[in-house]
Amino acid sequence: MAKILILDDDQGMREFMEIMLTKEGYEVTSVESPVKAIAMCRKTAYDLVITDLKMPKIDGIEFLKTIKDQRPETVVILITAYASGETAINAMKEGAFDYVEKGGNIEELKAIIRHALTKNGIAPDEQAIQEPTHTPFSGMIGTSREMAKIFSTIKKVADTPANILILGESGTGKELVARAIHANSKRSKMPFMAINSGGIPENLLESELFGYMKGSFTGAYNDRPGLFELARGGTIFLDEIGELPPVLQVKLLRVVQEKSFRRIGGSEDIKVDVRIISATNQNLQQKVRKGEFREDLFFRLNVIPIHMPPLRERKEDIPLLTRHFIEKYAREFGKEVRMISSYAMELLMNYAFPGNIRELENIIERGVAMETSNIILPESLVITSDPTQQTKDVEPEIPEKGMDLNAELEKIERRIIEKALIRCRGSKTRTAELLGVTFDSLRYRIEKLGINQEDNPA
Repeated sequence: MAKILILDDDQGMREFMEIMLTKEGYEVTSVESPVKAIAMCRKTAYDLVITDLKMPKIDGIEFLKTIKDQRPETVVILITAYASGETAINAMKEGAFDYVEKGGNIEELKAIIRHALTKNGIAPDEQAIQEPTHTPFSGMIGTSREMAKIFSTIKKVADTPANILILGESGTGKELVARAIHANSKRSKMPFMAINSGGIPENLLESELFGYMKGSFTGAYNDRPGLFELARGGTIFLDEIGELPPVLQVKLLRVVQEKSFRRIGGSEDIKVDVRIISATNQNLQQKVRKGEFREDLFFRLNVIPIHMPPLRERKEDIPLLTRHFIEKYAREFGKEVRMISSYAMELLMNYAFPGNIRELENIIERGVAMETSNIILPESLVITSDPTQQTKDVEPEIPEKGMDLNAELEKIERRIIEKALIRCRGSKTRTAELLGVTFDSLRYRIEKLGINQEDNPA
């Protein structure tokens, strides 16, 4: 059983913390005086000390220094009603594990305590508390009820031959689900092929999917297999299936029904055994009603639907995801950033994340890159609901003589991409991530709009 010492000159706060943590399974002692607490720490090896910052005679920082000198292995968390970035940095430099706001989110405080003890290999009731991050499902992260349902569904459907349609907003991890289903199926040793149906011209998309024969069009110098052939025996993942042109919907329907197709310019049917997993962020049923998507194809693809929840509906997973991204980018950038302050975490917990997990990763990547200490503070987070900060709630003016809607939309698209390229210093890979599109889709849009690419082709 982990031993915790609480130091606070406020009796009500001490009693509240003692009751709360005792219920959590910890052995808790509380004291009102820093002098007494120092003496107690000399006699007893506490696993964790929670101390107030503002106290008479000896403040929390001085107490922290003393405890760390006596017992460096003791985990110390500061708790205060007086927050500042400078104090947080000082606390972390002196060895504090975290810096928590008094009167803040109780569940967040419990999570910080569990995480602190687990990092030191300590847990209440002699049972190691595990905070699962990665699962057997291709690196997917989450312990929320919503994600537990997703994991359960993956287990149930992985070994069935049924086609699957993954529904959800951009950035929710639909491709990860597809990869997890493939990895946990009998097809796992066979190829997994993925393609984004949006942003690729129709003729190129057809050749990518179905391949072509030598001489079938200008530039077809050799026979070339498509993804359906390359995925034989495995899985093909069709992202943004709602963008599939009508002509290709017909050809895809034939593959689904008859397990065969013809290459462009070919005269022979090619038989394939391939599992189809599709994904979309659109309302396909609405597109069916409008006549924009074939109803028979929709029912063939939608045998088993899986709904990916947006991040705002699984907020309890935000701390897990945040820690994962901090570790990832600290390694990548060679930084000593180890954690995020409770105040910065509160900002994330209160944010709606319209860009979902992709947006959270982008925020943490920037935070790690900008941070000079070993903890991400609120000022290192750049949070905005619009990645280009250009969209305003302004009613557009329509001229009396009318307008060319496509031309106006292209102008807007061009401005967004140009601003995003500037922000990402010309990197198309980072720009695609920022705008929530694939690299191929961004490259096609850049070429279509004639955007200058001199900065960085990567």
